[in-house]
This record gives sequence, C-alpha cells and structure tokens, in this order.
Amino acid sequence: MSELEVRELRYFIAVAEELNFSRAAQHLGMAQPPLSKAIAQMESRLGVRLLERTTRQVRLTDAGQVLLDQARIAVDAVHAAARRARRAGQPTPQLVVAVKPGGDAGLLREILAAYREAGSHLPPPEVVVGGSGEPIAMLRDGRADVALLRSPFDGQGLDHQTLVVEPRLAVLPAAHRLAGRRRLRLTDLRGEPIPRWKGADPSNTAYYTGCDGAEAGDGHTGSAPADAPEGPLVASVEQLLEVVALGQAVAFLSLSTTKLHQRPDIAYRPVTGLSPSAVVVAWPETSRSTAVAAFVQAAHDVAAHHPDHMTALAH
Repeated sequence: MSELEVRELRYFIAVAEELNFSRAAQHLGMAQPPLSKAIAQMESRLGVRLLERTTRQVRLTDAGQVLLDQARIAVDAVHAAARRARRAGQPTPQLVVAVKPGGDAGLLREILAAYREAGSHLPPPEVVVGGSGEPIAMLRDGRADVALLRSPFDGQGLDHQTLVVEPRLAVLPAAHRLAGRRRLRLTDLRGEPIPRWKGADPSNTAYYTGCDGAEAGDGHTGSAPADAPEGPLVASVEQLLEVVALGQAVAFLSLSTTKLHQRPDIAYRPVTGLSPSAVVVAWPETSRSTAVAAFVQAAHDVAAHHPDHMTALAH
C-alpha cells in the first residue's frame, strides 16, 4: 500500500471539515469530480471507508475521524518544517515568542529581561501578539518558536512547563443580584447565560463556562452552570466585558486578567469550586534550540519569584 501524499491529506481535510464536496472543492480551487475521485482512491488504498455519503449528507466514519485528526497534525508538521527551515537559514536569526493579550499573567516583560541577560550569543526575541487560539497555531505551523499559553490547550506534539496557577473570578454586571456578595458558589450561577468563545472546542467550552468538573471546597462539583443557556458568542476579552456590562451574560476570567480590566460597570467575585487558570510556556517537542531552552529557563526563574497571589511551580 502506497503512502498518502500531503496533497491528498489536504483534500481530505477540506472535505471532512466542510462535509460537503462542492464547498470543499470551491475552498481548494478545484472541480468537484477530481476531488471525489481522489477521496475514493484514498479509501481504496487504505481499505476502509472514510466518509458515509448519502443524497442528503456526508459524515465521517470512525476511520475518517482518526485520519482527520492525524492528517491535521501531519500537514501542520510539513508546513512547520518548511517555515522553520527558511527561518533557520536567515542571516539574522530570531526567537519568535507568541502570546495573546493578557495571556502571560504579567510575566512576559520580566521573562524577556531575564532571557536577554542570559547571554549576548542568544538571538533577539520577537514577540508576536495574536488573538484567541493564534499563539498555539503559530507554534504548530512554525511561525513561532515558543509561546505562553493558558490552559486548557491541546498539547499534542508540544512540550510545556507550568509557570503559574491563578484563580478565576466571576464577572458580573455591577448591578447584578449577586454582585453584593463577597464570594460565590457555582450553584449560585445556575441558569445564568455564559458567553461562548468563538472557535472553542468542547473542552475549552467546558472550561470557559465553568463546566469542566472542578471539585468545589464545599463538596459540590464545578459543573453547576452546565444547564445554563448559551450567552453571546465572543472573540475577545473586551467583547466579553461589554456583553456582561450590558447584562447579557456572566463570565469567568483569570485574576491577572481582571486586574487589567477594572471597570465601574463590572464586578469581579471569587467563586468556590471554579477551576483555576494555568499559564504555561510551550515549545515543539522536536525543538533542540538553545534559544528556546534559554527562554524556558528564564520563564521558570521569573515564575519562581512571582507574587504570592499566584502559585509558582518548582517543576
């Protein structure tokens, strides 16, 4: 059996994501008949059905779902290899660090300073600030060498080290019926709409909505808001704060993020049983870069001396 080609994997990913041959062909810039033929040839070579086709729908088989998951990793790896090779051949190397706004828990400036102090032989750092989901995408496709990420995230193909763990707070309109309390429980928020983050997978959605099963100190589990109605779809912290201030939802944010966004129309309250937010430094597991190693060491050293309201981990 011959191996699958990257081109074929791209074809399959497009069909699997669209679940529609016509739209997938349009996305790929090709005609539908050769796309259908290519998928049929893949199934023939693999000896399994990847897609179930009817006149009304296309759906993935179990084998198709496995191939989709692995194909994404393989295609990303090929793109990343090419990007990293090009960047390694540049006359002036750089260390590209990816982060999203508020995703560093206030550590980044200190980490950069510690990295620069580690030695003049190290390439200069270039920080790229991206939106939600962009830092890990940049790490996977070779545009970044190292990233600061918040849990939860898909760590497949990555090494990472936890830097700090901080509590998350409830985000309420200032006039909310619960805003006068000093501390809340997740059960207090049952029935409240909670924003959904654009592009979030099920595990991230569970985390953002407080439904990821954290154990509460009072014996309750952290899944109280599971039956909450869906709130507005948001793509940034600023957008989240606006919908909360307008009374459209309540939400959860990390302690360091709330310190950056103090507003008179928003109230932040501790929540018993809500899972915390971890900030990690992550890098490709295949990396052998001395610059990446120096950055990770700098991040660890800075986190070890972080203020007491966060928990710095020794390893």
